[in-house]
Amino acid sequence: MAKTKVGKTVESLGEYLREQRTGAQLSLRQLAEQAGVSNPYLSQIERGLRRPSAEVLQQLAKALRISAEQLYVRAGIVSPDDGVGGSVELSVLGDTQLTERQKQSLLDVYQSFLAMNAAAEPAAASDETD
Repeated sequence: MAKTKVGKTVESLGEYLREQRTGAQLSLRQLAEQAGVSNPYLSQIERGLRRPSAEVLQQLAKALRISAEQLYVRAGIVSPDDGVGGSVELSVLGDTQLTERQKQSLLDVYQSFLAMNAAAEPAAASDETD
């Protein structure tokens, strides 16, 4: 039976995590223990079968002693482009008073506003030239 990948972004995140783990000379078991996640779950993340939450990424970053922002970018949670919105996204992700579901909802709404504004820009520009 074939298993489907969650997505290309998640797959590259898994590859990146594996590289960081081996670079830190940690076994899968050791990293899972340090990050407070199960060994099978971490294995699935590394193989691109699971998409971890921002909280799990934070725990993995701490255990690997790397930037959580790097993992957010690799996971597609934060956009690496021109930095627009990055601070908003990072602020939401770093807020300890919100649940993971609330964080994701806020990020979804924020991204929809950015997309809506980007779609409206060409129309506004063409109105100005008329």
